[in-house]
Amino acid sequence: MSRETRLAAAVLTCSVTAAGVAAQPVPGDAGDPAVSVEYNVPVPLPDGVHLSTDIYRPAGDGRYPAILFRTPYGNMISGRAARVAYEYPRRGYVFLYQDVRGRFDSGGDWYPFRDEARDGHDVIEWIAAQEWSDGRVAMEGGSYMALVQWLAARSGSEHLVALHPVFSPMLGYLDLHQGGAFELTRIAWAVNNHDRTNQTAPYDWPGIVRHLPLTDMDRAAGHPQVPFWQDLVRHPSYDLYWKTLDSSLTADTLEVPVFLVGGWYDPFLRSTLQAFTGSDGVWQADGPERNRRLLVGPWVHGGDRSPVAGELDFGAESTVDLSQMSQRFFDHVLGGVANGWDQEAPVRLFVMGENQWRDEQEWPLRRARQTRWYLQSGGSANSGNGDGVLAQEQATGAVTDTFVYDPADPVPTLGGSLPGSTPGLRGGPFDQSPVEDRADVLVYTSEPLTEDLEVTGPVEVVLWASSSAPDTDFTAKLIDVYPDGRAYNITDGAVRARYRHSLEEPLLLEPGAIERYRIDLIATSNLFRRGHRIRLHISSSNFPRFDRNPNTGHPFGQDDELRKANQTIYHDAARPSHIVLPVVPR
Repeated sequence: MSRETRLAAAVLTCSVTAAGVAAQPVPGDAGDPAVSVEYNVPVPLPDGVHLSTDIYRPAGDGRYPAILFRTPYGNMISGRAARVAYEYPRRGYVFLYQDVRGRFDSGGDWYPFRDEARDGHDVIEWIAAQEWSDGRVAMEGGSYMALVQWLAARSGSEHLVALHPVFSPMLGYLDLHQGGAFELTRIAWAVNNHDRTNQTAPYDWPGIVRHLPLTDMDRAAGHPQVPFWQDLVRHPSYDLYWKTLDSSLTADTLEVPVFLVGGWYDPFLRSTLQAFTGSDGVWQADGPERNRRLLVGPWVHGGDRSPVAGELDFGAESTVDLSQMSQRFFDHVLGGVANGWDQEAPVRLFVMGENQWRDEQEWPLRRARQTRWYLQSGGSANSGNGDGVLAQEQATGAVTDTFVYDPADPVPTLGGSLPGSTPGLRGGPFDQSPVEDRADVLVYTSEPLTEDLEVTGPVEVVLWASSSAPDTDFTAKLIDVYPDGRAYNITDGAVRARYRHSLEEPLLLEPGAIERYRIDLIATSNLFRRGHRIRLHISSSNFPRFDRNPNTGHPFGQDDELRKANQTIYHDAARPSHIVLPVVPR
């Protein structure tokens, strides 16, 4: 193909031909004599649906292992796929870039997640039967393209030999909820991807996310009912709908090599870590997870190529050449190259604050000391000007802190672990000073540290609290306070009161009753420097990251009514509210 022909092809827009196959731009590498390319190959499924697949093969005859990349975002050459579509064939692998069912050029009806386990299995079997296949198939991709790997792996196909999930959801319910609190920003993804192609309308997201009831939020965005959104609202508990999407059992038993990549500010960090360890939360060198490798950086969702997350620059060394690392992984597991991949430490993590990478032999770290820091105050911890203290000594008095949670005026989201499609918001660390002006944010701060203190591992808050409402939320946020007063969020979490005992069986509160809550802040790795202070925020909202609990106790998503709630936090000897930090000896 001449240069002129390639340039002409590159400017083609997606248009449907008489055969129903969309024309596609040809990348600049088209015409490479070492690579044979077939566009829009209709891969047949048993139910008669065909999936549009671009296939990049080493030129000439031969049988090769294959790498499968399945996407709902269109198999146009862009992003990571553009960087590897030609490189993989040059290294001796077939690369398949496929539209999932019902999206872009693929047939069938689109509904997120529903068909990916079955379709993934059937595609793997089809690949293994091709004359150019040696029978081995690996999968790679990030976010949705990572989720489809775990779903496909459920079948236990003998042909699936490796996974490479990046910024990976895996758990279904726990990818879209924290402690039962719903991650409201997913409305953007549901609306933008509700049809065969991506939507690009200029939505008024600040107005849309405040719309009530939630059942009508898709229509507030100007669409008829979006089935996926409606189902999210109809299934607020961990029920059968979510159990069919939960791949944790797959992660518990899968024996094939897996290369996991995650970020400390990625909303799917929980899934990434559990995929590495299995459900028991501990990586075992002699267990099914022995062939897994984990890389976690200071990244937001998909942010491995930038040193900047939120308002902080973690330095040039915080970025990685993931394409090169991926090729090395596949060279070892598919190409049989003795490049030392299997001899390296199973964990490589980035310690924020110190801004350095470090290899580890396990997760979580056994040498980390589970250290309690207790909430204390004189009864007025409200805002950054209050008297809240975070100390390693347990309080002896009977003092409480109170605040009013008004869902009509929620605490605004400022950074954190946000998905890539979050409307009008950015993930990562941000100075929380604007939030600390509010009386409905309780602020507990340690004295300046006399020496560096590293926190690496799972983090949780144990909170004793009562509410005047039959249902409400409690939120927690761990913060690193710099000597100049800047206060950067490290990790955070939430719990919905009705799910305090079980995510499957909600139970409303008895107003005024004191309850014990566990707020999971997932995990982090951060060095709190000497002279810095450790801070904890306690509140009842983080909006629009989480939906506003209306405090009514009514069925989820039906309310257009909002009520105020009087919240009381206890930190006396009998009810020692605290945060548990995994402190790693230096």
